[in-house]
Amino acid sequence: MKKILIFALMLSLSACNSDIMVDTVNPILSEWDTPFSVPPFDKIKVEHYMPAFEVAMDAQDSDIDSIINNDATPTFENTIVALDNSGSLLTRVSRLFFPLALTEADSNMLRVEGELMPILSQQGDKILLNETLFNRIKSVYDKRATLGLSPSQLRLLTKTYDRFARNGANLSDSDKDKLKQINEDLSVETVAFGNNLLAANKSFVLGINNTVDLSGLPESIRDAAAEAAVAAGSRFRYLFTLDLPSLISFITYADKRELREFLYKGYLDRCNSDNEFDNKKIVNNIVRLRTERAQLLGYDSHSEFVLDNVMAKSPENVYSLLNTLWEPALKTSKEELNEMKEIMRGKTGHDDFQSWDWWYYAEKLRRSKYDLDEEVLRPYFSLPGVRAGIFQLSNRLFGITFRPISVPVYNKDCQAYEVLDVDNTHLGILYMDFHPRSSKRGGAWCTSFRGQSFRDGERISPIVSIVCNFTPPIGNYPALLSLDEVTTFFHEFGHALHSLFSQVEYSGLRGVERDFVELPSQLLENWAFEPEMLRKYAIHYRTGQVMPDYLIEKILKSSKFNQGFTTLEYLAASITDLEIHTISDYTSLDLNKFEKEVLNTKRGMIPEIAPRYRYPYFSHIFNGGYSSGYYSYIWAEVLDKDAYSAFVESGDIFNKELADKFRVLLSSGGTLDGMTLYKQFRGAEPSQDALIKSKGFE
Repeated sequence: MKKILIFALMLSLSACNSDIMVDTVNPILSEWDTPFSVPPFDKIKVEHYMPAFEVAMDAQDSDIDSIINNDATPTFENTIVALDNSGSLLTRVSRLFFPLALTEADSNMLRVEGELMPILSQQGDKILLNETLFNRIKSVYDKRATLGLSPSQLRLLTKTYDRFARNGANLSDSDKDKLKQINEDLSVETVAFGNNLLAANKSFVLGINNTVDLSGLPESIRDAAAEAAVAAGSRFRYLFTLDLPSLISFITYADKRELREFLYKGYLDRCNSDNEFDNKKIVNNIVRLRTERAQLLGYDSHSEFVLDNVMAKSPENVYSLLNTLWEPALKTSKEELNEMKEIMRGKTGHDDFQSWDWWYYAEKLRRSKYDLDEEVLRPYFSLPGVRAGIFQLSNRLFGITFRPISVPVYNKDCQAYEVLDVDNTHLGILYMDFHPRSSKRGGAWCTSFRGQSFRDGERISPIVSIVCNFTPPIGNYPALLSLDEVTTFFHEFGHALHSLFSQVEYSGLRGVERDFVELPSQLLENWAFEPEMLRKYAIHYRTGQVMPDYLIEKILKSSKFNQGFTTLEYLAASITDLEIHTISDYTSLDLNKFEKEVLNTKRGMIPEIAPRYRYPYFSHIFNGGYSSGYYSYIWAEVLDKDAYSAFVESGDIFNKELADKFRVLLSSGGTLDGMTLYKQFRGAEPSQDALIKSKGFE
């Protein structure tokens, strides 16, 4: 998740450490008289949001006016720090609304979001394209060498200047007008994309009445489908949806091939069926607008614009990494396919293998090669048990603890914890929201309702939220997670730790590069299936027995299983993201044809594997802040595998000294560039060797 940054631009212009305006009627604007000053979710209604945004934008306007109307000579304090402190109320409202627009996306929230996004786009441009404000920033920037600034102050000044310059501050008035219109149009299109995808997900189900059609499905999956049918008020006895726990379970175990095909095609063809939810025209509009904007700002393509500001720096550097892995992943996936075809021939007498067969025969191959049945593992991975294991790991590495608390929540399914530091002082608040519901968008992510900040030298603690779509509990039994869901939980918790540990003075320095942000999350994944960890948290929910060594051994032996497939489908999505965003001469695209040319014709991708995301439902890049950045997961994986090697090489995977050094990295935010932070931790630049080894591509 992974981390959704829909409102990143607005937050980059806002802060949390100036005075908050108080309103006695609107609970969003009133003082939050709640434990730990969490949002008063129980008092907030949809109709409160738009008035709150209007008041907050007016307050931000006043903050900006006070800067540009200051008669004093521009200084770091009266211009750069003042700008960094501006818009605190807008930050507060935005951090409340946008996470809930992902989890409580009913028709009213969607309507507000649709109305709001063009207005916020205009608000952002009004600041970024303000000539008087930029001239003050430039005045300070031009004399930066003489100001005696600290490294953090100099970095804030540089990042502030660069942000304005990158977003059009140096353009002519006519080009600024063009840019404003492009940004406004983009805000409308991206919201429409997300709304269509949410609607498409809701509208597609596989309903089953005949138990014969459930052949192959474990009892737990049948029970979950029965509960889903009851919850939805369906006329069917069993209901399967496009939510990943439901989808993957079905296509992994269902013997009825035509039903696997029906459900998987429903997933692959989302927003691609020329109906009211079709996104192909919207994708074209987004690509056209992004290309126009990049060229207006002096770049050949959207990818060049995006990547110039992250660790990768250029499309060529990203392609270099992806190309290094493509051929080994393709070769391995072909070997995996041949093994599965052999099983298929033995079962059916033919080997007409299709993409909806992969999960089904991969599971059979795993049982054949490793005698490992994931359904046998699930009872050891109850959600409460995995959560306890993650808490134990966090305590062992960093000394922090988690205390359940009673505070307002935005949904009855949420849980809340106070996070206590090594010395038992308050570190932050953590919400967790684990299971699918009709109002929640798919996937998993970590966000925050309040970022860390400082006010008058006092640390304001963050309020962090982990959101997932895990297999739900059945009846009185706890949710039992798959191996992939366990990994996802560790992943998102790594993001949460990054936010909780933040100790950054200036709000403009809290964020890190897009291709660095996945390092903390992916690093934490490495501990998930270590034997010593499994013996701590993998406990059978019914018997209380620790996972036996023979099962742990099977997990370890199968760790590189299916790596060709998982790597190739990921690389395919990363490449399609780059290919469509490196276009410099836009013409209308037949997206399905373009995808096939990019992957199958140019790169020889086997048709038995579909890319993880196809353009019409690729929300990461068209609705989620990862455009030209989906490669970030594999880029960060180079870092995380190399970083974990440091723990392994030390002889203690719970090495406290290394954990303390890594916490320094986590607490530093964007006060230094990502590579500098990494080298301070590791002592050298990362090597790809650990990544290649972890995937079995040696």
